[in-house]
This record gives sequence, C-alpha cells and structure tokens, in this order.
Amino acid sequence: MTHALNIIWNPSEGIDLGFFVIRFYSLMFVIAFGLGWYIMKNIFERENESLEKLDSLFIWIVLSTLIGARLGHVLFYDWEYFRNHLLEIFLPFRFNPNFEFTGYQGLASHGAAIAIVVAMYFYSKNIMKRPMLWILDRIVVAVASGAFFVRIGNFFNSEIVGKETTSPFGIRFIRDQFSARDAVNATQIANPKEAFKAIVTDPKFADLLEQVPAKHPTQLYEAFFYVFVFAILFFLYWKTEVRNKSGYLFGMFLVLLFSVRFVVEFLKESQGGFESALGLFTTGQWLSIPCVIVGFYFIFTAEKPLHS
Repeated sequence: MTHALNIIWNPSEGIDLGFFVIRFYSLMFVIAFGLGWYIMKNIFERENESLEKLDSLFIWIVLSTLIGARLGHVLFYDWEYFRNHLLEIFLPFRFNPNFEFTGYQGLASHGAAIAIVVAMYFYSKNIMKRPMLWILDRIVVAVASGAFFVRIGNFFNSEIVGKETTSPFGIRFIRDQFSARDAVNATQIANPKEAFKAIVTDPKFADLLEQVPAKHPTQLYEAFFYVFVFAILFFLYWKTEVRNKSGYLFGMFLVLLFSVRFVVEFLKESQGGFESALGLFTTGQWLSIPCVIVGFYFIFTAEKPLHS
C-alpha cells in the first residue's frame, strides 16, 4: 500500500519540562486567548473603552468558551454516554471500569459559540453598558483568530481527522489508528510514548504501521480557511465603516466560519451525535446551518452607519 506523501504523524504530547509537560493542545488555547486579549485591547483603545472592562471580558470569554464547548460536546455528540456518567462532564476523570485521568476529551465549537453569545448578553448589560451587538461585532475578530489555534491543537492531538484518502494531502495519524492501550498491547512496550515510536520506526512492527491509512488532515483545512475568515473580519473592522453597522460583523463571522465548517465536514470522519437520526448531513453540518442563516439575517438587517 502506497501513500502520496507518506507523512506519518506521531507528535509528542507536548513540551516536557521534566517536572511538567506543557501539552500542545493546551498551549494552543493559551495562545488563542492571549492573542484574543491583545486584539481586544487594541479595539478597546480605539473605542476609548476602559481596559478594566477588558480584564473582566477576558474572564467571561475564557469561562464561557470552555464551559460552552464542553457542554456542547456532551449534549450534541455524546449524551448517550454522559447521561450515565454525569460527574465526568466537568471532572477530568473516568471512574469505570477503573479510575483513570482522561483530561477533557471533547469540546464542541458550536457549544462555545452559543455560550459566548449568552455570556456577552450579561456582560454587555452589566459591565459594558453598551448594546449586546456592539461587543459581539468586536469580539468575533478575536474569536476568529482563536479558531485557527484550536484546530492546530486538534491536529497535535490527532483528533477530528478526515476520511481515508489517496490524495497528496493525506496524513497517517498513528494515534488515531491506535489508542495508547492498543499501542502498548501490540508492541508489549509499557511506555505508550515508546510504543508509538516503535510502531513508526521499528521494522519489527511494520505490519502495524501498514494498518494506518492516510486520511484528510481536516483540522489543517479548517485552520487554513480560518486565517482568511480572521483576515476578512480584521480588515472590515479596521479599514471600513461597517463596524458601525450593528450586527454586520457578527453576521459575517457566523456566515464565514460556519460555511467553512459545513464544507470541511464533508471530508471528516463521523463525530457521532444525532446525524444517524436525521441523515443527509453530519451533526456538525446540521448545527452549522442555523448559524449561517442567523448570520445572513444580521448582515441584511444591520443598521446603517450611525454617522450617515
């Protein structure tokens, strides 16, 4: 079996400091939130808003993003499991069949989007003292930049992979094909990191490596297009007057980002959820459709520039 570029993806979990490992996925979130804070700082300065409000905004965004993304995964994609394991929704542990630290496996962008909108309602009312759409039109510039880094984090985690392909873009995700337990059992090497490495480099395990198919790196596809979503929103805010049209930038964000999501979903492996009940589209696509429709509504109903 041949592969176009024969790219084998078996990254380390993160940066090992000896006493602590900085996971790449977590690092991408830190970068996303840090860049988002910097972007909003510049926006607040341009709008003559107090940076004290920015500090509280940062807290609201971080909490709503993480809580919303987690609940989104639980409710949209894996409720059948979590309804019988309620403690595991917010605790990074698995209790059955054995106690195991799992981390938070499963975050859904649609859940994050809903939670951010809800959080911005209360933030704008209680702290910003401006219309809700004013803050949404500006926060989406920062959120779009963060979307890129989240998908890069997914790539490092070998998750949300695409369908099998013979195209030149195919990548062989070792850690998608084999879980840590699978790798240990197959190689009889106790250390999962060394077990994965052996599958890739030791000719003795060539048969295991041959089992790994090339798949679309859909995380990278999304990340690539999110750069353009960010660039468009950034340009519209800083270089045009549409920032004064209430709801326009928020609508553009919804249309652009979730249109990308809808298209790339055609190449993704199933993430589960309710798609088997509805058919035709994936769960991610069904969730993206109303986001795009709402986005068009805000674009076409946006108020004219306030100074016109």
